[in-house]
Amino acid sequence: MLLVSPVTTYAVEYADREEVQAFVKELAAQESFNERELLTIFRHAKYKQKIIDAITRPAEKTLNWDKYQDIFLTERRTLSGIEFMEDNRAALEAAYETYGVPPVIITAIIGVETMYGSISGNYRVLDALSTLSFDYPPRSKFFKRELKEFILLAREEKQMITDLKGSYAGAMGLGQFIPSSYRAYAVDFDGDGFRDIWNNPTDAIGSVANYLNKHGWQRDKQITFEVSASEVPADLFNVSLKPTRSIKALRSLGMTDDLPPLDAEQIVSPMRLDGKQGEEYWIGLKNFYVITRYNHSKLYAMAVFQLSEGLRQGAGTVAAR
Repeated sequence: MLLVSPVTTYAVEYADREEVQAFVKELAAQESFNERELLTIFRHAKYKQKIIDAITRPAEKTLNWDKYQDIFLTERRTLSGIEFMEDNRAALEAAYETYGVPPVIITAIIGVETMYGSISGNYRVLDALSTLSFDYPPRSKFFKRELKEFILLAREEKQMITDLKGSYAGAMGLGQFIPSSYRAYAVDFDGDGFRDIWNNPTDAIGSVANYLNKHGWQRDKQITFEVSASEVPADLFNVSLKPTRSIKALRSLGMTDDLPPLDAEQIVSPMRLDGKQGEEYWIGLKNFYVITRYNHSKLYAMAVFQLSEGLRQGAGTVAAR
């Protein structure tokens, strides 16, 4: 049974549209819902032009690493992260013991995603996913899948479906999980019966750690390191987020001075970034790639890594790891 509040208005509704009724019929048949109950949900769903405006606005100038640093590697974000770690030390340590992901990495992801929960989105997820499913044709198929996942998670978690909020694209909570990620990776880390990634930092911490663990995080392994590589062929860099080059191959191309004593057959990802002091060259290892599974961007992963290093230095405690 789904929990919904009473319907108070009957304007032009999603429930009256044929494509929504077809979606309801299919979902009811597949997942043992009551069709009338589902239609009641869609009498609550509201079209939001702001959501369409947000997802269709002209793309801003592509950010380089220089600009990413200005946004994510600030003193405020670091200090707030240290405070978050102090407030949630026990949960972060438990997540490290359970999933192998360091407290600074979990904290950095939550810091980059939502500024430790302070900017997590104020759209009703039902409105966001309904609007994008039925009024945004370019990605309708994707958002219909997420809408289905959202309805399922509301039933599973016994939550009022009209109360859950998130971003304009339906990402939720401190770690900004889309509904399919919530169902697959969110955990009830404090054992209270609800995987609350919105208001419970303990569950959010465990969920982020579980996500990285399930994507192959290697406990206590290096993430990335900087090298000097200005004389190395340019086409070696930024080939793929996934590691594709062996250490042996890098050495054969003249990259030797800065390489740590890694196994010659280890596969890595060479990267070139446009930083504040010019070009930077980095070697991404498996854990760097795992961070990009959270957001498919090397700049995102580098922001998480460098913020985590700032947290480690600022905290100066065992909890930082």
